[in-house]
Amino acid sequence: MLKITIDIAGERANLELEGRLAGPWVQELRDCWQRVRSDGPQINVVLKQVTFIDGAGRQLLAEMHRQGAVLAAEGCMTKAIVEAITGGKNHE
Repeated sequence: MLKITIDIAGERANLELEGRLAGPWVQELRDCWQRVRSDGPQINVVLKQVTFIDGAGRQLLAEMHRQGAVLAAEGCMTKAIVEAITGGKNHE
C-alpha cells in the first residue's frame, strides 16, 4: 500500500509518499503526478516513510526527476535510491 499526500501551495506541489512504491501503486503515483503536473507547479517528491521501491517505481522516480521533479528522501535505503537516480544532485 502507498499513501500519497498532496500539498499544493502557490507555485509548489509536494507529493509525500509513505509505504510501498511497487506494483499498482506505481501507476497511482504516476496518475497523481500527471494531474498535479498539469497545473504547472514545481513538484517535490518526498519519500518519507517508504519501505520498498520496485524496479518500476525506480523508473518512475527517474522519469519524474528528468522532467524536473525534486526528489527528497528519509532513511538510508531511500536516500541511496534517490542519490543513484539524481547522481547526488537535486535532493535533500
